[in-house]
Amino acid sequence: MQTLDIGEVARRSGVSASALRYYEEKGLIASVGRSGLRRLFDAGVLERLALIALGQSAGFSLAEIAQMFAPDGRPRIDRQALTVKADELDRTLRRLAAVRDGLRHAAACRAPSHMECPTFRRILRAATNGAVDAAKRRPSRPAGKVVPGANEIGRRLRQSAGRK
Repeated sequence: MQTLDIGEVARRSGVSASALRYYEEKGLIASVGRSGLRRLFDAGVLERLALIALGQSAGFSLAEIAQMFAPDGRPRIDRQALTVKADELDRTLRRLAAVRDGLRHAAACRAPSHMECPTFRRILRAATNGAVDAAKRRPSRPAGKVVPGANEIGRRLRQSAGRK
């Protein structure tokens, strides 16, 4: 069994050592021992961290991601949960496309004032309604905790889909 110390896991995965300790505290990963004061992990932790980052980039909470692993550490992904999340992402994409289109309209609008433009006022009303809905859905995260690796995974996913 190949082991990696916490620094090597952090370097290879792009996940900070503090996030690795937090993930261990939450039961998402487990160290297999110590070398002095440094935690040691089985090399398989790198794949698990990739799954965690992918789940986070899809919008799953750490608690939801934790449920996607069996007690023995193997992935046990609920396909229905994936479908529900994909549907949620579809709604988000539609909302973001509408916001993008509204911004483009506002930038090119020929009305003397945006407040005189019926289209802009309709967009403004929709944004007000959407802002209230978004605040209700916003998941809370512990203060100071970041989503390690999610930006990198998102960049790779966009690249693989042919977009930059």
